[in-house]
Amino acid sequence: MEMNAPVDETLVDGTTPTVLGTPLDRVDGVLKVTGAARYAADHRLPDMLYGVMVAAAIGAGRIRAMDVAAVKRAPGVVLVLNHDNAPPQGTREPAAPQLRDARIRHVGQPIALVVATGFEQARDAAKSLHVRYDRTTGNFDTADLRVGARKPKPRYGSPPDTKVGHFDGAFDNADATFDRVFHTPDQSHAAIELHATLAWWEGDAVVIETANQMLKEAHASLAATLRLSPKRVRIVSRYIGGGFGGKLDVCADALLAAMASRMTGRPVKVVMTRQQVFFATSRRPQTAQRVRLGAGTDGRLVAIGHQSWGETTVGDAFWEPAALGTRMLYAAPHRLTQHRLGQRNKPRASSMRAPGEAVGMLALENAMDELAEQLDLDPVELRLRNEPARHPETDVPFSSRNLVACLNEGVGRFGWTDRNPKPRQRREGRFWIGTGMAAAVRGNPTQASTVRLRLHADGHVQLQTSMTDIGTGTYTILTQVAAELLDIAPDRIVVELGDTAFPYGAGSGGSWGAGSSGGSVYDAVSRLRQRLAMQGGIDIATARFRDGALTDGSHSLSLVDAARGGPVEVIGELKPGKNSKAFSQAAYGAHFVEVGVDADTAEVRVRRMLGVFAAGRILNEKTARSQCIGGMIFGIGTALSEQLVMDARYGSFINHDLAEYQIPVHADVPDIEVVFLPELDPASNPLKSKGIGELGISGVGAAITNAIYNAVGVRVRDYPVRLERLLEAMDRAAT
Repeated sequence: MEMNAPVDETLVDGTTPTVLGTPLDRVDGVLKVTGAARYAADHRLPDMLYGVMVAAAIGAGRIRAMDVAAVKRAPGVVLVLNHDNAPPQGTREPAAPQLRDARIRHVGQPIALVVATGFEQARDAAKSLHVRYDRTTGNFDTADLRVGARKPKPRYGSPPDTKVGHFDGAFDNADATFDRVFHTPDQSHAAIELHATLAWWEGDAVVIETANQMLKEAHASLAATLRLSPKRVRIVSRYIGGGFGGKLDVCADALLAAMASRMTGRPVKVVMTRQQVFFATSRRPQTAQRVRLGAGTDGRLVAIGHQSWGETTVGDAFWEPAALGTRMLYAAPHRLTQHRLGQRNKPRASSMRAPGEAVGMLALENAMDELAEQLDLDPVELRLRNEPARHPETDVPFSSRNLVACLNEGVGRFGWTDRNPKPRQRREGRFWIGTGMAAAVRGNPTQASTVRLRLHADGHVQLQTSMTDIGTGTYTILTQVAAELLDIAPDRIVVELGDTAFPYGAGSGGSWGAGSSGGSVYDAVSRLRQRLAMQGGIDIATARFRDGALTDGSHSLSLVDAARGGPVEVIGELKPGKNSKAFSQAAYGAHFVEVGVDADTAEVRVRRMLGVFAAGRILNEKTARSQCIGGMIFGIGTALSEQLVMDARYGSFINHDLAEYQIPVHADVPDIEVVFLPELDPASNPLKSKGIGELGISGVGAAITNAIYNAVGVRVRDYPVRLERLLEAMDRAAT
């Protein structure tokens, strides 16, 4: 099925769903809470070896010498894998070679793998590996991202720069203008599950049990790196303990385990330490963002400019698309967005939950708040006055867009009209109280996805796809889609995920997973319906699955009878098609937040949060709400605590564990209200759903800092909020 036009009435329209959209408990929940769900680090094989990575202790330079001989003599050591003995690897994309030379590009770069018969033996031997370096001056500068920044290449079909109209002239002649620079820091994905891999060879083919979100891409990368035919690489990733983008790419654990297994002839398991995850995987890169807004006295924007500077590791090309939300959110005839990229001797930058919108809207939505104050307009009203009828840059229609409805619903539910817009007007005991809001938007891409559906003689249905579940609920969603379409109980659906031996799935990333993989299940059921209609002499025009059978009202064929001669198998497929360019597809929302700021210490407490979202058909009320709550909590961390702190003398993050990398805990999180507005998006996929995983984080950090301003009169433009800076600014604001 290819999405070349909006879909009309589908198999899930016109009736009241009995399974789809309901808050069904996770079908894999019992497995997870009882420990029966096996994650990458849980797997064991007979005669298995353990590998422990050794990381570079300097930020730039070369390895002069490595005392491998001494380590080889340590008890249990079988192999010391390093750049001197690593097998040849591919270097052209999508390859991701490890131990390719003696060059050190950043602190924490893997430089060796010590393999032993026991984990403790490998760990102790790795600690004793003595390495001598020739240190060079690294580029660790975090102060001015403009230095050395260049225009990057397009990424995922998105150009780094866009321009509409004549921005400079319109901005210069605007009645009211805003021009400020915002800064966002490096951040870690901080998933609970460590990166881990167990690799073994079956003849000339390798099998890799690992934690990876995107198996299709990982498959291509591993094959290219190991110089193997894709047919000789199998990746299995059935359960993943959180990813947030940190497991999108193939990391060192997978490649080193595969190479070490081939060299030793035995299975090899590699599990990164928590500290290694901070350096040897990826991070959200820091940004500096200049936002310029020009408006008339009526509050209508005439010019929007958003420039962003970022960085990644030496030799890499990833750039953070911070202006994505700005390109689609508000109307203005004159527009400019730019991205520039520098390279530093720092760990690799990559996508982190809601790449682009998550950091870009921290700047844009604060800027809108400041402009609203300048114009003496309510922040919600300013956004309502700048609602576009079509995509403001490409001029294509929106597939569906209910931002205005989200804003209006939030105003009523939150009690926004009772707000005093003047700062420092409400105090309760030690705390100044303030409220703030921000819009939310997250693009809704569709990815090609395929599923195998088998109908068995006992009436149960088996679904197989390489789609993954990173804790978002894929097992449950696909169960619901199939159960609803086939009109059978969810316990008769068996979903199997995370194996490249299955048909390729979209993978978990970019908020496309549920819609893309669910759309392929829809197509598979449609194909099954056609096949069974022909088999049973049933009118396909009126054929529907009812009570374990396909029927047109006059004739019927039970699912059991249909598969009596053997399993009935169909392949379902969803492709993006022309809709991906003919329509602007995104999910929208509005955040409303109340905070308390301690008058003496500047400590910030988030007291209330409301998120109102329009995200197409909600496939599971419980998991969707959970995803939005998770995103909003992510936003608390973004606004108030999360930051990788670099020691620029050595190029090392100094808070590289979960004790010092501060993420929100239970005491930091209030009751969070999430509301979904009814919406169907016929251009998105046959389920008419939209992605929701990354919507909740987009904009919420700005709502928090806008609330801080309302509480104490201090604008936050550098994230996260630093207590000492806030306290100093509060003292100035009070005088």
